[in-house]
Amino acid sequence: MPKFQGVVKISGDPVGGDDLSRLGYAQGTTKQRGNSITYVQQGWGGFRYEINVRWRQINQSTIEGVWSISSQYPDKKIAPMASAITQRALQSQYSNAYASHALWWRNFWDRSAIHIPDTLLEKQWYMEQYKFGSASRQGAPPISLQAVWTADNGRIPPWKGDYHHDLNTQLSYWPCYSANHLEDGMAYLDHLDANKANYKRYTKMYFGKGGLAVPGVTTLDGTEMGGWIQYSLSPTVSSWLAQHYYLQWRYSMDRKFLKNRAYPWIKDVAVFLENITIKDENGFRKLPISSSPEINDNDLSAWFFQDTNYDQALMKSTFKMASELAAELGLKNEAAHWKKISGEFDGFALTPNDELMFSPTLAYNQSHRHFSHMMAIHPLGLIRWEDGPKSQRIIKNSIHLLDSIGPDYWCGYSYAWLANMKARAKDGEGAAKALQIFAKAFCSVNSFHLNGDQTKSGYSKFQYRPFTLEGNFAFAAGLQEMLIQSYAGFIAIMPALPATWNNVSFENLRTDGAFLVSAKKENGITSFIKIKSEKGGHCVVQTDIPVNQVKILCRSLPKITRGKDGKTYIEVETISGEVVSISNSAG
Repeated sequence: MPKFQGVVKISGDPVGGDDLSRLGYAQGTTKQRGNSITYVQQGWGGFRYEINVRWRQINQSTIEGVWSISSQYPDKKIAPMASAITQRALQSQYSNAYASHALWWRNFWDRSAIHIPDTLLEKQWYMEQYKFGSASRQGAPPISLQAVWTADNGRIPPWKGDYHHDLNTQLSYWPCYSANHLEDGMAYLDHLDANKANYKRYTKMYFGKGGLAVPGVTTLDGTEMGGWIQYSLSPTVSSWLAQHYYLQWRYSMDRKFLKNRAYPWIKDVAVFLENITIKDENGFRKLPISSSPEINDNDLSAWFFQDTNYDQALMKSTFKMASELAAELGLKNEAAHWKKISGEFDGFALTPNDELMFSPTLAYNQSHRHFSHMMAIHPLGLIRWEDGPKSQRIIKNSIHLLDSIGPDYWCGYSYAWLANMKARAKDGEGAAKALQIFAKAFCSVNSFHLNGDQTKSGYSKFQYRPFTLEGNFAFAAGLQEMLIQSYAGFIAIMPALPATWNNVSFENLRTDGAFLVSAKKENGITSFIKIKSEKGGHCVVQTDIPVNQVKILCRSLPKITRGKDGKTYIEVETISGEVVSISNSAG
């Protein structure tokens, strides 16, 4: 058991972690009664946890054992004790428990699948799916920095193993939408909603405003933990979280969720941002003071008197989402109000070469792990490749600047995020390369993301080993972006593949609009696309199947056209439960 007593050794190192004795807990107690051992540890403020192990002799060569952990908080409903859980569990046979376990995972793996020629990336993707299924389930806490894999090394885990909302939790839930794991992704939003009252307390206490802000670094119950104030107490944290409510709505089209959870969260964030922003001398809405994670670290220069592209992108996104969702609910006045405010912000800060800057006073001039200045490209999609030459120039030049300044101070998750952006730029070769570097250089033998370059191959000057999960899940999302995209109003089939990937297929990837999509490319030719419409509605598919080779089976009359980009666009009105089949007559 961990020793919470002894000489307190304070290292002040958030990466390596301080000694557990710094917590100051009294040493826990261990008791054995017959075939059961229980460890009880008292924590701070009345918190305690219990670990229980229980076993039985099956025959001379076999013992069956079960274990459980339970936590108790003084101000919360009493949870079942670990000892009671193991007592019930041991009454069932191992074979029954295994059957239930196997069924859960069989259902999980049936949700989606991919098949690509790059075996390194394919294996890593399946490992990330396994991690997600293990670490995020409704009724349990969402994914933290290390989730259920905190090292048993007698130390506080890297960065306290807490909830970091300036990148880490958000990246951790990127893949759940298109990988068709919405239910497991709800653990994140359930956690946020459960802590909403605490967030509102913080909002009023710290900012003195109504609405909803969220601390950038929090405990399990959402209480602020502090840290570098520019990011741990940033006013736009709740805006980035708001996008996950929006994505859950768009990928599920669950109107009950829209009305009762998505719009209320996004509206509360919009109310807060309206309250805290001011108009400058040119009439543009802005924050009184701004920052961009984690540019200039904890230095005074990390503050900006003009909005950073990070803050501005998040605020624009919030008001855009609020207007769209209010209109969807028939709230015309609210929709008009949020739309008006969304138009009161200045444009993004760009260099003369159309590269996104940190802020109007600071260009991207340093290698940095956090691409916060490029939020408008990904994940927010405010600057989209599909919007034409101007947007494409901004995207290409901003990514080129990242590459040219180099990865000296990137972490593994930086490569995973870069892959997502390169996929949005339709650069399949670049996306695959970034993912390959991540998998080869920034993962342990057990597939966990270690923030530094483990190969010492020049991919980063960081060569340390702190383990955090967001890089793993951002990797999965990046590969999914290569296979399918739906943020631009249509479903793009395999929009960012390397030229050498001639044989690719996937099953049941989910898209905006609640469509489940399967597709196959054989010998470089897209041969088959299947779309299941869960909720009905207008469906537009972009494919490389030539117009005159499209064969389609669907209920309504489809519209098939050739776009200016040379791609084929297939439009279909679907009903709930309908399956649309598209094939290539030449294949």
